[in-house]
Amino acid sequence: MAERSFAREVDDLKLGEGEIFRGEGILAITKALLQSGVGYVGGYQGSPISHLMDVLADAKGVLDDLGVHFESSASEAAAAAMLSASVMYPIRGAVTWKSTAGTNVASDALTNLASGGVMGGSLIILGEDFGEGSSIPQERSHGFAMKSQMWLLDPRPNLTSMVKAVEDGFELSEASNTPVMLQIRIRACHVHGEFVAKDNKRPAFPLKKALENPRRDVNRVVLPPASLFHDKEKLEQRWPKAVEFISSRGLNEHFGPTDGDVGIILQGGMYNGVMRSLQLLGLADVYGNSLVPLYVLNVTYPLVDDEVADFCLGKKAVIMIEEGHPEYLEQSLNTILRRRDIATKVHGKDFLSQGGDYTTTLMVDGLRSLMRTHAPRLLGNEPPTPDPKPVLENAKVKALTEVVPPRPAGFCTGCPERPIFAGMKLMEKELGQHHVSGDIGCHIFSVLPPFNIGGNTMGYGLSGAGTSAFNVKADKRPIAVMGDGGFWHNGLVTSVGNAVFNKHDGVILIVDNHYSAATGGQDILSSRAQNPTRSTNNTIAEAVKGVGVKWLRQIDRTYDVAKVRDTLKEALTTPEEGPKVIIASSECMLNKQRRVKPQFNQAVKGGKRMVRERFGVDEDVCTGDHACIRLSGCPSLSVKHTDDPLKDDPVAAIDNSCVGCGNCGEVSEAAVLCPSFYRADIIHNPTRLDRVAAKLRGLFIGFLQRRRASRQIAFAA
Repeated sequence: MAERSFAREVDDLKLGEGEIFRGEGILAITKALLQSGVGYVGGYQGSPISHLMDVLADAKGVLDDLGVHFESSASEAAAAAMLSASVMYPIRGAVTWKSTAGTNVASDALTNLASGGVMGGSLIILGEDFGEGSSIPQERSHGFAMKSQMWLLDPRPNLTSMVKAVEDGFELSEASNTPVMLQIRIRACHVHGEFVAKDNKRPAFPLKKALENPRRDVNRVVLPPASLFHDKEKLEQRWPKAVEFISSRGLNEHFGPTDGDVGIILQGGMYNGVMRSLQLLGLADVYGNSLVPLYVLNVTYPLVDDEVADFCLGKKAVIMIEEGHPEYLEQSLNTILRRRDIATKVHGKDFLSQGGDYTTTLMVDGLRSLMRTHAPRLLGNEPPTPDPKPVLENAKVKALTEVVPPRPAGFCTGCPERPIFAGMKLMEKELGQHHVSGDIGCHIFSVLPPFNIGGNTMGYGLSGAGTSAFNVKADKRPIAVMGDGGFWHNGLVTSVGNAVFNKHDGVILIVDNHYSAATGGQDILSSRAQNPTRSTNNTIAEAVKGVGVKWLRQIDRTYDVAKVRDTLKEALTTPEEGPKVIIASSECMLNKQRRVKPQFNQAVKGGKRMVRERFGVDEDVCTGDHACIRLSGCPSLSVKHTDDPLKDDPVAAIDNSCVGCGNCGEVSEAAVLCPSFYRADIIHNPTRLDRVAAKLRGLFIGFLQRRRASRQIAFAA
């Protein structure tokens, strides 16, 4: 199940000419695709564009009515290859994935697509994500666009501009016979607004017609000598056509005065942040009127040299606001100006940070430095310096960080992957530490405290391949951990198949969450749910046996820590050679709670007897050694002070976020820690029998407590 349903919102995708569409950026992009006459859509989920895939899945009825084919691709490479339908036929196609993480996977298909070129408009929607919240390496899609000669759009983050960029992207692709990338940052994906809708269009050239009337053009196939002519065509035909289209259609925008001592050139996606920064400096108002000339690059590749030169001419200095590294645009800007002997000073990452997320605070400092250096008179409008209270508060925060340790990213409360690594820690106590190769997914949190497990991660589904160099005789075996999403994305062949072929004597542990949990709960081949439009319930076990795995163990409940520990020990010590595969299955607790909680609450509201399990710690029994926390790491496990004078350390405690998974008790039992954990059943709408049983238990417990108290008094006397 996806983490969110868009079943209600997809009705807005039917809005027609002149009606006002209101909603989220992701929904606006979907509407723009339909207004543009797209023929097919595919992609692979990943933040920040996972919801785009979810919207398209929920909009199946709308897509079917228009004759638009949609499918969830097995990987980004599969999605990119899907665009081959636009090579020979005038069909518009769009695919989507997560920025460079997905582009790297799709690179082979994209290189061939960009080489041969396209007839139908081809749009690649990239979810870009920079800064501390990003889960991927801080790389940019810009470099790939340059390498393969694909055009890159970066629209201003408002719904009107984003919808226009989708429409312009298809037309630019067709005008230059080149695939176009559309970069959308995480804030743009979730920005809310409105735009004037247009009627949806059926594909001008349907897929059915293409199948029934096949075409063939050997010059579009990437084979020599055609591949040599492709490169010549890029430089002499496609690029000039793209530049002419961008210029004639005015895709890049100008704001503010036409003249000034300084100017700002910026990526379109940075527009909102730049305007907010100028407002704070007194250089713009809340309506978007700027005192500084702005040249907004809604197309960041290719640049239109004449437009860039005209904007810079006569100015003392310009600053290039370009998020991420390296400074591709700044370098291009310098090249354009130097070749034309324009003496305008170029600034960029000398006044701004070298990389990362360009926040408003960062840009305020950079723009202030620009103005102080080249146009100090403009800063006369800057608001007065605020009182020093925030500075004092920042000092307090800084002092707090010196005594309070940072909280690392970790598994959710009740996560079924936590007991897997608890079992691995217990295994290490007996067999010592092993080399553990991680993968992309929630399980990579195991490299952080309290588990501190994992030595590397090389890509989605590549953990098994990451241990391939260790296929040597030794006293220990390597362990690879991957999720079910990574397994179906790339791991079946690249990790498991590779291990079988090379007779790799290692262990591959596959975490089966019942769906692709890390990307939002989308169904995959091995999902347990019955999907009416997809083939599910294809087991991982059958797949790995199909590629030749002989040693296979299935754990159907990962919360059984002792079984996880013992299965790992068996895999690491068995004399049988070849890859050892362990499939550890339990449903993602976060998605499970999203599904179960509303059902539970509805049943309680309806008067049905419902039982909720909760766990607790008996502080009289707890010794305060906190071994349970070190082996579990569950966010619901905390500590609290006790009045017992014989206990120096605070005791363990379980807060109200507990979901009753039982992992803490399982860890305690498997590790033979202590009997302080107990389970309590909270009964909603109890029956008469429940009330009688509770009263009897209370009487018996009260009797034991009174007897204990009297014995303590007698002993003290």
